Amino acid sequence: MLEDREVIVGRGSNLDMVLVEDMVSRRHAKITVKGDEVHIQDLGSTNGTFVNGERIMQQRLAEGDRILIGTSILTLVSADGGATEVEAKDKLAEISAERRTSQVRTMSGTIEEVPLPDLLQLFSSNKKSGVVTIKTEGHLGKIYLRRGQMYFATIDDAMDVPPLKSLYRMLAWEQGHFDLHPPEDTTFPKEIEGGTEPVLMEGMRQLDELRRHRQAIPTPDARLSLSGPLVPPLRELSPEELDVLQLAFNYGQVDTVLDRSQATDAHTMALLVKLLEKDYLRLE
Repeated sequence: MLEDREVIVGRGSNLDMVLVEDMVSRRHAKITVKGDEVHIQDLGSTNGTFVNGERIMQQRLAEGDRILIGTSILTLVSADGGATEVEAKDKLAEISAERRTSQVRTMSGTIEEVPLPDLLQLFSSNKKSGVVTIKTEGHLGKIYLRRGQMYFATIDDAMDVPPLKSLYRMLAWEQGHFDLHPPEDTTFPKEIEGGTEPVLMEGMRQLDELRRHRQAIPTPDARLSLSGPLVPPLRELSPEELDVLQLAFNYGQVDTVLDRSQATDAHTMALLVKLLEKDYLRLE
């Protein structure tokens, strides 16, 4: 760690760390190191400075904190004990040089560097309009923005899957490349309702719930079949459980049941787990 010094981050060419992006202000933020304390201060930037997904004006940082400036993400880590101030300055210069040469498209990057929830919060704060495309292995996701608010989402242009389901599924992606494209003059029969913050919070809650269910159903392409003979009586099932049981009988695969269910993925998966536990269904 550097001791008793300041690092100015921004678009200006004479700064300590230069990020050449149109969403980065000339003097965007200041990182101050004093002893074993590290603080960050936004310098009145247009698009804001974010720490762990929240916009801040000034905050003390802890190891592992994720700082989002423009579409660049910085993570606070402890330096090796033998690192010198000269080596640290050289590393800053190296990162700055990489940013100058790599930011050819100012609104593109990877979700490994900028997780999708952080990116969407940034676009919401800046009231961006356009279409965010996320290319990951085997899939293409699209999130439509209108003045920062998400109003539609698809994966592989599958219009039969509700937009919120598609959005929540994309939040689970940990790898991929994103681009922000200009707005499209496209209308959809049903749009996503609610502000970015509550939608993302609910999406992350559902994601946590889905991860818990993965212990019982480890893969989305798992096959399902009715237990035979079917011993437990059907009259003991709720209408929701009966609906999911019928979907499992008709389609026989977890991911298709999730697509066809009117409930969220998290709730549908919870119902599938109950049906498995009660011996109405079996995994093949």
